[in-house]
Amino acid sequence: MTTSDIERAHPSALRSAETWIFDLDNTLYPARCNLFDQVDRRMSAFISRTLDIPQVEARAIQKKYFREYGTTLSGLMDRHGVNPAEFLGFVHDIDYSPITGDPRLAGALDRIAARKVILTNGTVAHAEAVVERLGIARHFDAIFDIEAAGYVPKPRPEPYHALLAREGIAPERAVMVEDIAQNLEIPAQLGMRTVWVRTDHAWSHPGVADEGAAPAAYVHHVTEDLGDFLELLLAAP
Repeated sequence: MTTSDIERAHPSALRSAETWIFDLDNTLYPARCNLFDQVDRRMSAFISRTLDIPQVEARAIQKKYFREYGTTLSGLMDRHGVNPAEFLGFVHDIDYSPITGDPRLAGALDRIAARKVILTNGTVAHAEAVVERLGIARHFDAIFDIEAAGYVPKPRPEPYHALLAREGIAPERAVMVEDIAQNLEIPAQLGMRTVWVRTDHAWSHPGVADEGAAPAAYVHHVTEDLGDFLELLLAAP
């Protein structure tokens, strides 16, 4: 795949969009910041402490629930009655210093004449901390988090429908940007244009063909750098 691909669908479909919907983690900031590594370790620690089990067993449960439920939290709520606010507060108590300001991304967002919102399986507080570090907080009109979604995570359809209803978004006039490919399937079905921010994390690739082959049909555009993609889009004829 190319670093930035705006050839699979005409760029005018993106430039004329009324709303851009952005995932947060590993999408608005690069995956090399490794924030998820911190969150990942804290999830294991929370499970170990809450269920009173060894770290190794806790990590196995964490990954099992992620695969089966879409998020570890959903599994913990269903199987163990875990308080979601307590879990989310604990796992997002992290060091945000690896994220630095991104003037290029801020400039590109400023030039996109459309409403911009965040749709995340994290919390509003976590999203606010991230966009403040990036210097792009002013660009977003709304943050729709896991609490607003009733703790139902992407890629299930409910969060997308709830966001569209709450914010009055017309899906056929919207763009969805995500680092986890399968989270773009429902947006594409709803009529959105989709942009996959490809990372090296294998878990972000479900539904996508092997390296060198075309991605799934619901992935309309591919990039490895969001700022680069937006600059190319804005410069395209």
